[in-house]
Amino acid sequence: MKYIVFALFCFYCLGVTAQTTVKILSWNLKDFGRSKDGPEINFIANTVKAYDLIAIQEVVAGFSGSQAVARLVDALNRSGGKWDYAVSEITSGSSLHKAERYAFIWKAKKVTRVGRPWLEQKYGLLIEREPFYGRFKIAGRTFTLVNFHAIPKSRQPETEIKYFKFLPGSYPDDNLIFCGDFNVPASHTVFNPLKKMGYTAMLKGQKTSLRQQCINGDCLASEFDNFYFNPSTIKLLSGGVIHFYRDFIDLKVARKLSDHVPVFVVYEL
Repeated sequence: MKYIVFALFCFYCLGVTAQTTVKILSWNLKDFGRSKDGPEINFIANTVKAYDLIAIQEVVAGFSGSQAVARLVDALNRSGGKWDYAVSEITSGSSLHKAERYAFIWKAKKVTRVGRPWLEQKYGLLIEREPFYGRFKIAGRTFTLVNFHAIPKSRQPETEIKYFKFLPGSYPDDNLIFCGDFNVPASHTVFNPLKKMGYTAMLKGQKTSLRQQCINGDCLASEFDNFYFNPSTIKLLSGGVIHFYRDFIDLKVARKLSDHVPVFVVYEL
């Protein structure tokens, strides 16, 4: 009898773990809404459909950006399941070319949105593409995904990221997960204040942007995209990158879809 009870307990624990596990993907989709045709939208949908929650950077500011997100959600719905989404307002970039939108897409059966997502207001004048926050709930556990696209490396993105050390204090009741394209590696000293608070990078030493051309089979250039989280409140089960470019005939064609690979994590809340 005790073995039956133990087995039932194990099955219960596995069920609870499955319910509180979330698979999140982040992807800079390079001018999303300006250049993606039907087959490319379907390719993106097939790449991301295994995940529960998707954060997209570089959605173009015009109406075509929001329309592209809607087309992607439609493709996901046709692939099975019910998906929902939210697109940000236009960021406060110094010009329309630099301003963008963000997007969240999630499986409605697994993930529940809590309130309306919002752009960071306090540092909107200091960060050109201010972060986009979304509160989500899975099996009663709430977390806040912070979606971010930094200015290019040539413009010193650390001058923006330095303000991230204030965000946990600005949202003390939120379980923050930072994700996106930071345009600096996780080893940069600008992340030291977050590290002192207990935050850590999911990827370490992993390149995520694409080269112009592969060199001896190496097609990745820089360590830009990542997740930053606090292990005291979130358990990392796995994570990595998706080498989508390997499905294309050459890197030049792949780069038309995106010049970044998607990064993903599996967390237990």
